[in-house]
Amino acid sequence: MRQTGKLDYLELPATGGTLDSVKAFYSAAFGWTFTDYGPTYSAFEEGLDGGFDADAAEGSQKPLPVLYSEDLEATLAEVEAAGGKVVRPIFSFPGGRRFHFLDPAGNELAVWSE
Repeated sequence: MRQTGKLDYLELPATGGTLDSVKAFYSAAFGWTFTDYGPTYSAFEEGLDGGFDADAAEGSQKPLPVLYSEDLEATLAEVEAAGGKVVRPIFSFPGGRRFHFLDPAGNELAVWSE
């Protein structure tokens, strides 16, 4: 449900890889589907929440999209099989566990589980 002042859309660059390789990665790793709007833009609808990390030692200088997984180990294997590069293996944090990876365009994302 869309509400004023709530996060509604996340746009990620795909300039570090081809649009087709980025779409293939997210489709293989997470089952995402896409709607193309011309040769250089493709949209997805996959859910969104957010937060701010003020810890300079832990936080990134770029937005960090975080995905959820019911089975973190299985998702890590799917990310690697789809061509993602794990840059921070599974670790614990307050509230659960997660890992970080790079997609084919060089975007860093995380996947967490309770």
